[in-house]
Amino acid sequence: MPINALETKSVVKTYQLDAGTIYAVNEVSLNVAAGEFVALVGPSGSGKTTMLSMLAALLKPSSGLILLDGQDLAGMDEVNRVAMRREKIGFTFQANNLVPYLSAVENVELMLRLNNRLDKAGRLRARELLARLGLAERMNNLPGQMSGGQQQRVAIARALIHNPSLVLADEPTASLDTERAYQVVETFAGLIHEQKRAGIMVTHDLRMCEYVDRVLQMQDGILVKVYAGHKEIMSMIRGNHTG
Repeated sequence: MPINALETKSVVKTYQLDAGTIYAVNEVSLNVAAGEFVALVGPSGSGKTTMLSMLAALLKPSSGLILLDGQDLAGMDEVNRVAMRREKIGFTFQANNLVPYLSAVENVELMLRLNNRLDKAGRLRARELLARLGLAERMNNLPGQMSGGQQQRVAIARALIHNPSLVLADEPTASLDTERAYQVVETFAGLIHEQKRAGIMVTHDLRMCEYVDRVLQMQDGILVKVYAGHKEIMSMIRGNHTG
């Protein structure tokens, strides 16, 4: 049976407003196994971005447990939460946040540098990962010398280079055309499966769900439906793109 790298139990995030208590996330329990790629979908305001922020240890839940490799992110102090973000979590976002004056390989090596792991083996791994992503000829290019799709692949390499347990992608294809978006997500999914990471992608484009193992649908802060298996996921995609 696959080991769950990530597990949440009854996670709640509330905000106090003059009108009363707002539940941004309400009693969400989920799990993601090592080597599993999951999509988190839902309309604007459904709570998916808030949920992702809590999984990234950027936001603390009001209640509930978030277990990453068995350690509760919700119960940690800020020092340990920062360490978990740096060591155990990889990020890639719509705005890839590459450092503009660093080359592709230097951007990838940056995560190793931050973790004091930039040695000869780490430098070799950065180059191998970029080559695996089809960027062998672009390693020394600055971000401004690369296309949007190439920049996003550099961001994927940076998210994976330090061997995180959890990789999070927030709308990673929103700024790409359809062909490049498919290429990026297919490559991302392949690496998640190959390297046995737990991967979660928030996306508004349900077509990208073709490459995930499960789809978790949120609405009004609640996890309302789970689509599992390629047949069920493809049926969901077709059902949402008819007419």
